[in-house]
Parts: sequence; C-alpha cells; structure tokens
Amino acid sequence: MINKIDGNAIIYCEGAFHTTYGKTAHGLIRFSERYKILSVIDSENAGIDSGFFLSGKPNGIPILPNLQTALEQAQKSGETATHFVIGLAPDGGKLDDGARETVIQAIKCGLNVDSGLHDFLSEDAEIVQIAKEKNIKIRDVRKPLRRDELHFFEGKIEQVKSIKVAILGTDSAVGKRTTARILCNALERKGYSAEFIGTGQTAWLQGARYGFILDSTINDFVAGEIEHATWSAWNDKHPDFIIIEGQGSLMNPAYPGGFEILAAARPEVIILQHAPARIDYDGFPGYPLHPVEKQIQAIEIISGKKVGAITINHENISTNRVKTACDIIRKKTNLPVVDLTIDSADEIVDLLVGFID
Repeated sequence: MINKIDGNAIIYCEGAFHTTYGKTAHGLIRFSERYKILSVIDSENAGIDSGFFLSGKPNGIPILPNLQTALEQAQKSGETATHFVIGLAPDGGKLDDGARETVIQAIKCGLNVDSGLHDFLSEDAEIVQIAKEKNIKIRDVRKPLRRDELHFFEGKIEQVKSIKVAILGTDSAVGKRTTARILCNALERKGYSAEFIGTGQTAWLQGARYGFILDSTINDFVAGEIEHATWSAWNDKHPDFIIIEGQGSLMNPAYPGGFEILAAARPEVIILQHAPARIDYDGFPGYPLHPVEKQIQAIEIISGKKVGAITINHENISTNRVKTACDIIRKKTNLPVVDLTIDSADEIVDLLVGFID
C-alpha cells in the first residue's frame, strides 16, 4: 500500500472495457491505492456505471464517451483530474493511433500520463515535446530497469518464513491479480497479515508496494526479482502470508508464465485461477485451452507441490450457472472450487490458514 495517492485519474479504455484487453482498467476500477479513479473513457460502453458493468454492483465511476466529457464530469463533481492512465492491455502492448491522439489531447489539457504499454510514450518525440511545453510528467511503467537496478537469484528466499501463496492461471487475462487481491483482503479481515507481490503493470498502477514487472525484465533477472520482492515483503513486514500474482499460464502459446514463480518464490500453496467457459487461449483461436486437469498435473510435476484450490472466472457463465460450473470442476479435480467475485473466500482462507501450523 502506498501512503498517498498520486492524484485523480481518468482511465482510457476505448473500445475495450467489455473485453480482456480492458484488464488494466478493470483492475484499477476494482482496486487502486495510487489514484482516485474519476471515470473511464470508452465510447462503446458509455453511459454505464463501471462497477455495475464488471460485477453488477454500482461503484459511482462512470464510463464516458470521450476525454472532454470526462473532464467536464470531473469539474461538475468538484474534482480536478490530474492523471490520464492508459487502461488498455492489447497484445504486444501496442499504442494505436486513436489512443496516441487522445494522449496528446490529455497532455494539452494538463494531465500527467501513465502508461503500461510496451510502446513507450517517452520515446515519441512529438509527445515528449508537448509534455515538456506543458510541464507534464510521463511515466512508462513497463520501461525496463537498468541492469544495476536488477537482482539476481541468490537463495535468500529460504529466509522467508511467511506462507507463500502463488496465484497461477490456466490462461492469461483470467483474473489472477484480482484473486490475489481478494485473498489478501479476506485474510486481513480474519486477523492475519498479508502482503501482495505484483508482477505486472496493472499491479504497479494499482499501487502495489512490492513487486516488479515480469514481462519487461531481462530474463536472467526474473527469478532474482521474484525472490527479492518476496524477501523484501518478509524483511519489512514479516506477514503471515505473501500472495504472489502469477502471469500468463504454463501452457499459453504467447504468454508462458508461472515457471519462474514456482522456481524462485518456492510457494507453499498454489491456487489455480480458471475460466471454465473458455475454449481457446485468450486471443488465439485454434489454440485450445488445455484441460484444467492437465494444467494441474503440469504445475504439480514442475513444483513438487499440490494445487490447493481452484478459483474461477465466470466470464460467459450466467450467475445462476456459476455453482454448477464450480461443482463440475470440483468433481473432476477433488479440489475446493470457488468464484471469489461472487462467493465467500472463507473456504480458501481456511485452507491457507491450515498451512500456518
């Protein structure tokens, strides 16, 4: 958790809030300690409360059609927008022409810009010049750290006495970070201390105290950065639990992830996030999602640990069918199966607490 917010943010998610490419915006709507979120820009979904759109529960953060409307709305509500945050997470982290033009508009309107894309705004000469003229700050969250700022794996993970919980997934953009956040909060409500380790740009934008951005880190240092973030949380706070956000999935053709977390963090518990209604890997038609049982088998072979539970993402499953979906997976795997965005986290919390002794 950060001690003071950076400012009031308008989130840009044009044409994507209803898709997995809007996952950064979704994460910021659900949880943000870095900004106070004023609104979301997406003309295709304008007029809807963003919380109602995501979970059926209004949160007072509107989806608006454009930047001008968002600025006017902020003024009417007595707020001053200070930040323009790109809430898009497209394949390859590319900035399209429409988004670039809106970034330029935002800078001209006096908004600082934060981006988690791989296309760096700070390397766009026109954007840099306009930002300089307007005295605006640009932050490219995914810009790699210098080599002398990175950590190599050294074995200090063995000093960590917290229960380490890895939230892995059967696919990318499946809800691993959201599950990690929910579990941290649920543990704290039960009187246990928990620290979250972020491993992606959205976690940084949310204000994660500990972590790094895995997909912009030189491969030789990924394990070391996982270890260092986890060790730092232990060294600073000595929490009961450390919850580590996974990236991608072991068998994902474009975003193979999880190996490094299993190897470097050496978790005591693995929770697997799964979207039962997905047929193919997200964004890759023709690449069928491996069955959850196969993915569990792969994780357990690599880690030498048993998967403790499955948490599900109910995309494309009606609310009244979620229990049935959970029951089917429970019968297949003999594991606890819960949709944490709908149901209580108590079953998973009880499982985790059982590892303390």
